[in-house]
Amino acid sequence: MRQFWDQLTTSQKRTVTAGIVFVGVVLLSQLIVVPYFDARQKVGSAIAAGEKALRELTAMGREYGVLRQRSEEIRRASERRPPGFTLFSYLEKRAGDAAVKTNIRSLAPLMSAPTGVYEEIAVEVKLDKLTMKQLTDFLYLVESPEEMIRVRRISVVKMKESPEYLSAVIQVFTYQPLSPGSR
Repeated sequence: MRQFWDQLTTSQKRTVTAGIVFVGVVLLSQLIVVPYFDARQKVGSAIAAGEKALRELTAMGREYGVLRQRSEEIRRASERRPPGFTLFSYLEKRAGDAAVKTNIRSLAPLMSAPTGVYEEIAVEVKLDKLTMKQLTDFLYLVESPEEMIRVRRISVVKMKESPEYLSAVIQVFTYQPLSPGSR
């Protein structure tokens, strides 16, 4: 090899040296620099993914806490209710208290949805020939946050045949423990 080097002219030696340096730089970059930056990018991506997962877990933890609190509220409300509680009888009693029992056109159950150990019970109440005061009194008596009884939807229109009266459709829902036969 030494003999080959000695036979080369100065410009050839420079060219060979530049070629060797170029090949060395390319090898150095391909074997050390590029893998370093690739690994660094992968670590950065992994950190970003981990941070995103942590944010999602934190949000899910807060949501779980809220759901647990709601479940506890439902449990306490259902324990406070008298044995044999039904939403139908509750609504009829409240209608009597608000003096709108004779205005009830229908009480219809809506599809119930089991949610864990509780079941959502909903009833649609249709009322006719109501005054605004009767409607507000009934709504005030029906909705009970401490009993977990809520109005989900209400639709109120003036009656065509008697414009001084209202017609209302109210959806009321609550939760109750699942009966042993429906589990």
